[in-house]
Amino acid sequence: MVKRYDRLKKIWRMDPERDFHEMFRLIAAYEFPWDFTRALELALFRTYAVPSIGSLLFHTAEFTERSQKRYDDTALLLDAVVEHGFTSEQGRTAIRRINRMHRSYDISDDDMRYVLSTFVVMPKRWLDAHGWRRLTDHELRACVAYYRHLGQLMGIPSIPETFAEFDELLDTYEAEHFGWDEGGQAVADATLSLMASWYPRALAPGVRAAGIALLDQSLREAFRYPAPSPLLCGAVKGALRLRGQLVRLLPPRQAPHYSRQNPEIKGYPWGYRLADLGTHPMPGVGACPIPRGRQEQDGPPNRAPAREPERGRE
Repeated sequence: MVKRYDRLKKIWRMDPERDFHEMFRLIAAYEFPWDFTRALELALFRTYAVPSIGSLLFHTAEFTERSQKRYDDTALLLDAVVEHGFTSEQGRTAIRRINRMHRSYDISDDDMRYVLSTFVVMPKRWLDAHGWRRLTDHELRACVAYYRHLGQLMGIPSIPETFAEFDELLDTYEAEHFGWDEGGQAVADATLSLMASWYPRALAPGVRAAGIALLDQSLREAFRYPAPSPLLCGAVKGALRLRGQLVRLLPPRQAPHYSRQNPEIKGYPWGYRLADLGTHPMPGVGACPIPRGRQEQDGPPNRAPAREPERGRE
C-alpha cells in the first residue's frame, strides 16, 4: 500500500533531465490528475485573450461549433504522450496529428512559445493556490524538461530552458498582447458554455460565474467580463483550498488516472483512433519532425474504460 508521500520520495530518486517523462507521468496521473486537468483548461483559456490566437481559433469554428469534440481531441492527444511516452507509437501518432493541424495554419513561433509556456506555468500556479501540496523544484525541472522536449518535437524554436524563463515569457507576452477580439470573445464564451454543459442545467449559471471568478483581472478585462463579487471569488477559491486540504488526508491514488478517463470526455463512448482525432485541413508547408511510419495509426482503437470508483480517488 503506497502511503501519501511515498510517490514523492520515488520522484526524488529520479533524474529530471533523464527521467522527465516518467516523473511527469507520476505527477500528472497519480499526484495531481484533477488539478492538472483544471490547470490546463485554464492555460488554454488564457490563450484566447491573445487576439492572433483567439481570432484563428474562432475562424476554424472548432471551438464555437464543435466545442466538445475540440476539447476531447485536445485532451486525448496530449494525454497519449503522457500515458505512453514520446517514443511509443501512440505518442508519435499524437504528436504527428498535432503538428499536421498546426502547420495548416499561419501560427507564429512567438504564439507557439507562449502557448507552451502556459502548459508549464499554469499547473504550478494552480497548485500553489489550490493544490494539496506544491510542486518541488525537482518536479518543476522535470515538467520543464517534458514540455521542452514536446516543444522541440513540435518544431518550436528558442524554447526557454528554465521555469523562471517560462514564467517571465508568459507574463511579458500577456502584458504585451492581451486584448479584446471578437473572435477570442466568442471562443471564450463557447468554452464557458461547454464547461457549464457538464453539469445539470440548473447549475449552469453558477458554473459559468464560478469559472469567471477564477480568472485574474487581466484575463477578465481582455474578455470584457464584469468583475465578480469579492464574496463569490472568496467562496470559489475557499472551496478549492478546502478540497486540497481534504485530498491531503485521503489515501493516495493506487492507480493512474489519465485524461481519457475524465467524465468531461464525452465524444467517444465506443473508443477512438488517435490518427482520426482533431481536424484534417490541407497540410501546410514543412516536414513533421516525427518520422512517419508505414501507417498513421496506433493499432486497435482506444477504448473508454469503465469509470469505476478508485480507492483514494482525488
